[in-house]
This record gives sequence, structure tokens and C-alpha cells, in this order.
Amino acid sequence: MKVALAGDHGGLKLKGQIANFFKEWGIDYTDFGTFSEDPVDYPDIALQVAEAVQSGDYERGVICCGTGIGVAIAANKVPGIRASQCHDTFSARAAREHNNANVLTMGQRVIGFGLARDIVKVWLEAEFQGGRHGPRVDKISLIEQKYNRCSR
Repeated sequence: MKVALAGDHGGLKLKGQIANFFKEWGIDYTDFGTFSEDPVDYPDIALQVAEAVQSGDYERGVICCGTGIGVAIAANKVPGIRASQCHDTFSARAAREHNNANVLTMGQRVIGFGLARDIVKVWLEAEFQGGRHGPRVDKISLIEQKYNRCSR
């Protein structure tokens, strides 16, 4: 599995910890930045990961900011991206199994490194269940298609 990783200045330390987890677990990843605590705009960071996942070059993405909220909102503007903000393992598992989330967002100011490790591990190991969830995820795609036609 190849994962795109990024974080803004508010998620820099959490992103660094996740990079360490990926190294420990042998996960192939690319760190899209940021690499300092100098302020950056979170939509720019989220867009890099969302586009990397949308392109198919990466199977999944993980984005960190202060809360995980802004980057989730921004990433979800990219068609085909289903970014889910998770701060517990139950939500992380459900995001993959029920919603086929392909981007995980988390907030450094919300959770600790140990919990983040557990969330990422659960999220990476979980697989989309399909079945009754498949048509629901398909409906999300139909909403994207409807509004993407309107915005052109």
C-alpha cells in the first residue's frame, strides 16, 4: 500500500509521529509536507494529498492539522475523495468498512500520539465491506457528479 502523508503547521508533530509509524510498519509513503512550524494554509496541504489519492498514485492519504476538520473539508472538495476525520478507532474502522474512506484526517490538538497510532493502524488494516454499503457510497459519487456538472 502506498500512502500520501501531509500536515500543516498545526499538525506537524503528529504528522512526524505517523511518518515514524509508517517506517516501523514498512508502509510505503510520501511526505508532502509541511516541514516546519511556519504557518501554511491547510487547504493547500489537503489538496496535495487529495490529488495524489485521486490520481491513483496513492491508495490512501493521511492529513494532520490542529483539529482535522479543515483539511477534511478541503480534501472532500476533490471528486473521488472520501476524507473522514477520526479521533477514535471505532470511527476509523467504520470510515473504511462502511464509507470506503480513502483519506484519514486527525487533529494534533485533539488526540495524543498513542491514540493516533491506533487509529492509523485500524484505518489502514480495515477494508471496505461493500454489500449494503456499496450503493450508499455510489450515491456519494452521484452527488459529486451532479454538482461537478453544475460548476463547469
